[in-house]
Amino acid sequence: MSSNNLLEKVKQLREITGVGFKDCKNAIDENNGDIEKSVEFLRKKGIAKASKKMSRVAAEGLVCIFKDKKNYSMIEINSETDFVAKNNEFIDFVEEISKLACDNFGDFQKILSSKMQNGKSVKDSLVDLISKIGEKITFRRSVFFKSDNVTNFSYVHSSIKDNVGKLGVLLSLETSNVNEEVLDLGKKLSMHIAATNPLALDKDDLDKKIIEKEKEIITEELLNSGKDKAIIEKIALGKLNKFISDNTLLNQEWIIDPKKKVKDIIKENQKNGKLLVKKFVRYKVGEGI
Repeated sequence: MSSNNLLEKVKQLREITGVGFKDCKNAIDENNGDIEKSVEFLRKKGIAKASKKMSRVAAEGLVCIFKDKKNYSMIEINSETDFVAKNNEFIDFVEEISKLACDNFGDFQKILSSKMQNGKSVKDSLVDLISKIGEKITFRRSVFFKSDNVTNFSYVHSSIKDNVGKLGVLLSLETSNVNEEVLDLGKKLSMHIAATNPLALDKDDLDKKIIEKEKEIITEELLNSGKDKAIIEKIALGKLNKFISDNTLLNQEWIIDPKKKVKDIIKENQKNGKLLVKKFVRYKVGEGI
């Protein structure tokens, strides 16, 4: 490592951790220039300031979607404050990584090691941005939708810029006839997913642990209410089926016409050919953090 490069990395590490020059240089040397490992190294040594910035919660940020022909990528990058998320430099950074996500088929590790326009890797550029802005910034997740035999759709809710906002959806439909009706349905379905946040496509796709946990909560609630045990099981089953319907896309009430289910709308649109929902992904900034 050249002396200039070493000094730059030491400067970055000091910005992030607040630790002195000597300890930062030692950490960089011990970890072959890897900033993240150096931060961990200093934390393990018990240097109080080492985890100061990196331990803060970054639950703000942006979701960004990139389209390349018929392929799509979607990423979430977090910051600590909404003020930073509206910073033009942060927005440009997110947009560039979104393109790299599409180039690398959503592979998280490959994206991190990809070169940005500044000649540095995403990983190192992320550290530079943390040093410059003074907040914890994290590249949280990415997903890629390929266009093989499907038609993909995207939607960003309350976008601050084209394909950049706080909530994004990717949707994939398999259809034998891509016409205006299908394109319109894909757009509306994407908006429906943004609004209703389904956990899965259908009942069989719902995580069994989620179902069991919900069943446990419902049963406990009914027992505590003093209801007769003879009818608790029946009531619990009804509540559980309602939970499954509310949280699986095909069984949800269609947001445009609540008298119908999403699966009814899909069926109506199958009259002119094959139409199936293959998959969807919904990212909301900070959700689950």
